[in-house]
Amino acid sequence: MNKAQAREHVWKDLIKVARPDSRYHFNFNEFIPDFEGSQQATDRLAATDLYREAGMVFITPDNCLEDLRERVLLDGKTQVISTYGIRRGLVELGPGDAPDHLARYAVLLDVMEEAGRYLPLAEIQERGLKFDWMITGASAVNTSGVRFGKGHGFFDLEWAMFYSIGAVDVDTPVIAFVHDCQVVDVEFELSPFDTVCDLIITPTRTIEIDNPQKPTQGVIWDQLEPDMMDEIPLLGELKSMQQD
Repeated sequence: MNKAQAREHVWKDLIKVARPDSRYHFNFNEFIPDFEGSQQATDRLAATDLYREAGMVFITPDNCLEDLRERVLLDGKTQVISTYGIRRGLVELGPGDAPDHLARYAVLLDVMEEAGRYLPLAEIQERGLKFDWMITGASAVNTSGVRFGKGHGFFDLEWAMFYSIGAVDVDTPVIAFVHDCQVVDVEFELSPFDTVCDLIITPTRTIEIDNPQKPTQGVIWDQLEPDMMDEIPLLGELKSMQQD
């Protein structure tokens, strides 16, 4: 079974527990859904030392991570969130950016760009920011920590950009946040771009992965899809930084 087949297989079970998106309904080609039990998965992560000791984290804009983004904000941590498709870059959201009673709204994709502030890659590098961990939803993840999303490769690209500016390194934990039905016991061939997870969090399980692969080559420019440079301005910023 390849990744595309595994994705289709998982979606048949996922639709039974997934929560629809207001724009994409149940079209999992367009978004990573929230699911029944996501609050329990958030509680499971929040009970770990990894969570308690973190100060600056990266969280993808997936629907299943809304509860976590709210918890991070209420707990006084700073989070960096990518905009949908990374098209408008990154948003930094931290303590003081929203009152507690509005925290739930501040972390939503339609509000976070007003509540927070855009964060260029150059500023991340200048401030010497380091992420204590990165977390992402997924379409599916196997028990070896190989995850895959909608098929666009955004998370692997985010890892590559952050690695290039020193915001992450091979010791930075990567967490997959999924429903139990999204964990598959199938082996996949790794590509050089796959960012393997250290930890899988579900509503009922915490799965630790031994020696996960972390790419160290940064962005491989000649391997990008033709339209990515136009659609993701951060890539142009990174290329200029590297040329300078």
